[in-house]
Amino acid sequence: MHFLDFEKPIADLEGKIEELRHLSDTGEMNIAEEVAKLQAKAERMLRQTYARLTPWQKTQVARHPDRPHVSDYIHRLVDDFTPLAGDRRYGDDPAVIGGIGRFRGYTSVWIGHEKGHDTTTRVRHNFGMANPEGYRKAQRLMRMAERFDVPVFTLVDTPGAYPGIGAEERGQAEAIASSIETTLDLRVPVVTTVVGEGGSGGAIALAAANAVFMLEHAIYSVISPEGCASILWRTGEHAKDAAEQLKLTAQDLAKLEVIDEAIDEPLGGAHRDQRKTIDAVGARMEREFHALRQHEGEALRRMRREKFLNMGQHGLQ
Repeated sequence: MHFLDFEKPIADLEGKIEELRHLSDTGEMNIAEEVAKLQAKAERMLRQTYARLTPWQKTQVARHPDRPHVSDYIHRLVDDFTPLAGDRRYGDDPAVIGGIGRFRGYTSVWIGHEKGHDTTTRVRHNFGMANPEGYRKAQRLMRMAERFDVPVFTLVDTPGAYPGIGAEERGQAEAIASSIETTLDLRVPVVTTVVGEGGSGGAIALAAANAVFMLEHAIYSVISPEGCASILWRTGEHAKDAAEQLKLTAQDLAKLEVIDEAIDEPLGGAHRDQRKTIDAVGARMEREFHALRQHEGEALRRMRREKFLNMGQHGLQ
């Protein structure tokens, strides 16, 4: 397992547990009682550590390479998933994956940022940083969902939209703005979960939904802590300070009413139990879908627009 810097004491303890288990397996000694004591201590340390994570530490957890990615969610939650590619203008963008399938028995459209699992797939998916064609593909799939009156589920996990010259030449800003406009205009239920990083307009382009959830240790911000630090302090060394000020954690954003709810992760983060994490996200999105499907299309559209128009008024009364 990949351990983060602040998890070093836990890593050392779990390493000792593995050593003792190896000795026990070879028959050299029976140390089950000692292993049980160390396991209890490791769990206690893990619980205490994750109960007081700083915003910067949560940023590290949100970026953990072993967290489940969008393709993992789709593989487990969506039956008969058929991927759909291309924006019908320029090409396909592997950073945004989408398609149609059955979720809990209901036909639905799924769209999300895919970061990739290893070096090869991360390069292919551009680390989850979408180009304009990715957002235009998302718009195409959203309009298809509206045409066939099926819900849209989106999963956000991106550092931000790709800032390359080619992306700008092909209209990155316009593509993001149009994607937000399209999402706000849909007359079908739209449910979003930020499962890792939610970076800038690249995230909100898929997250202007009726309901927006975040995993407990995910982050959602107008800019990355490093980017904010480089602007305000002229150096990335103040990323920790920037993370504190940005209010990018699920807990802060729930208080500010930017998101609807934080979804609990397994002890130690989503990467320690991917299946449990994915099932928790699926269950919460399913409940929200059943609540939203009671409303007519125009009501869904109005509710979604009012939700975002009311943001920023928290605490101003």
